[in-house]
Amino acid sequence: MIGVKEEHFAGKGTQLDGLESHIEEYLKKDGFTVETAPPSGDTRIIQAKKGGWMRDIVDADRALTITITGTPADFTVKVGIGKWLQHLGVAAAETILLSELFLFVDVADSLWNIEIEDKLIADYTKFIG
Repeated sequence: MIGVKEEHFAGKGTQLDGLESHIEEYLKKDGFTVETAPPSGDTRIIQAKKGGWMRDIVDADRALTITITGTPADFTVKVGIGKWLQHLGVAAAETILLSELFLFVDVADSLWNIEIEDKLIADYTKFIG
């Protein structure tokens, strides 16, 4: 899949609820609409999309999707474009985990996604330490 980035962190002891909150706030400050799913086991899911009328017309079903999986001592963060799931915060865990969270996207979307991903990854990597 183009534009999906995955990073593994071991031995950091990072509070994953704090990391999730940090990512949410970063995206909100950058003008994204953000939805999160309740944690399911060792998985947290955050979805964010930019507003604007043109964006709504062109790709209303696409969102920046971030998954955090693991424990504070050993976790992975995956960032990419995914299908926007309405009411992610109240969706059943089974639906979230079985849905297509990441989609293949064209080159133009991938370039935009890579720029956003790089900034987000740099921010949360600094937060993790």
